[in-house]
Amino acid sequence: MLENILTPELFLFLAIGFGAQIIDGSLGMAYGVTANSFLLGFGVPPALASASVHTAEVFTTAASGISHWRLGNIDKEIIRRLAITGVLGGIIGAYLLSNLDGGKIKPWIALYLLFMGIRILVKAFRPVNGASKALREKLSLLGLFGGFMDAIGGGGWGPVVTTTMLANGEPPRQTIGSVNLTEFFVTLAQAITFFFTLGALDWPVVIGLLVGGALAAPLGAFLTRKIPTKPMLIVVGSLVIFLQIRTLLQVWG
Repeated sequence: MLENILTPELFLFLAIGFGAQIIDGSLGMAYGVTANSFLLGFGVPPALASASVHTAEVFTTAASGISHWRLGNIDKEIIRRLAITGVLGGIIGAYLLSNLDGGKIKPWIALYLLFMGIRILVKAFRPVNGASKALREKLSLLGLFGGFMDAIGGGGWGPVVTTTMLANGEPPRQTIGSVNLTEFFVTLAQAITFFFTLGALDWPVVIGLLVGGALAAPLGAFLTRKIPTKPMLIVVGSLVIFLQIRTLLQVWG
């Protein structure tokens, strides 16, 4: 019985979950983008990949959010403005993805994730010129769009929401912590939607991503204060771009 669970694939997914959470916890983005990019590369259908990632993220975002809260990396106003519309956007996106043809949508998801990778890479070299008060007033719309794209692409909450906020001068530590904590509510809503629309999940994928992400969550939150942002953004952006080009070559090659 134990041999059937402890497969090489499980440890692979565990490693993916661990690495993705280190990135996400320290930068406030790219768990879903990174994990989903690998899953699509291994041939997992888009809806099942997104469902697996978001089911695992229910637990990893809870662990990450608690870690950020305990370290004081949150802003209650950001959470309040993002949470409700983020949940709504996530539910709509999950429902639509569950009713789409996976083969037909796969290249479009890869293109979206490719754009996210490029955006992350550009962010590494883009200067920030003070916080934007106008953005704070539009955080609800940003949450709606971020939740929708996160569900459709299997990841993107952080690249959409965190990147937009950081690019408009929001303080990195509070932004990353608040977006991570809010993501728990968004992923929970998405996971419930996927459960009722898809039914069975690929549990080895979920368990591997979950355990790896949960183990890495406290370390990722700690690294928020320590790791240089620019080098990590360059690595993450380059990795996501490479994985999407690989997926597109497999689909269109």
